[in-house]
Amino acid sequence: MTSLNGAVVLVTGANGGIGTRFVREALARGAAKVYASARNPRTWDDDRIVPLALDATDPASIQTAVAAAPDVTVLINNAGAGVHSAGVLGHTDAEIRANVEVNFLGPLFLSRAFAPVLAAHGGNTAIIDMHSALSWHASVGIYSATKAALWSVTNSLRIELLPAGVQVVGVHVGWVDTAMAAGVTDPKTDPAVLVGMIFDATEAGEYEVLADDTAINLKAALSAPLEAAYPQLRQAQG
Repeated sequence: MTSLNGAVVLVTGANGGIGTRFVREALARGAAKVYASARNPRTWDDDRIVPLALDATDPASIQTAVAAAPDVTVLINNAGAGVHSAGVLGHTDAEIRANVEVNFLGPLFLSRAFAPVLAAHGGNTAIIDMHSALSWHASVGIYSATKAALWSVTNSLRIELLPAGVQVVGVHVGWVDTAMAAGVTDPKTDPAVLVGMIFDATEAGEYEVLADDTAINLKAALSAPLEAAYPQLRQAQG
């Protein structure tokens, strides 16, 4: 388990709705410092918050961040990219590349770069990866694909970093009440509630967070026949 009390936290995508809640809640739980990272970091109203320029798709930017934040004990891979249409065949080249770079390669390369930093602390350290309930359902094209890939790599990191005492937490959630989901009418999770659940699980030593019914139901359906998840296949069979 990893305590937030006294922790030094780095949050990617800190300017967004979920990222901001990560920053605030970490401090509320006693974090000593939070690196609030973004491609264009904003100013904050707390001396414990350190704005940090970070583009997780740029290897040089990652190395600069590691040098600037050598005291990190909790890495939160929160930054993400989305798409404008559901079908993978309708995505632009730019959307596909952005999703692969931001949603998958960015968290992977950032985790790899910070792994020695976290391991050097000898315990009480963590990586938190923001997946999606859509890791388990291919309904949003390349977005779903990259979140599925991140889920897989999180499982790999969890096992590889276990001997070093680094806890790796994967988070699955459906819609969250942020600007990105402003036009969605389906039920949405409050970012403050989501982040509270994630930190509760982290401090309890858990490895996975299923934050809503969507995530719970989709994971439970993984062992069902393929036609149960994609009923259009059954319809195609007549």
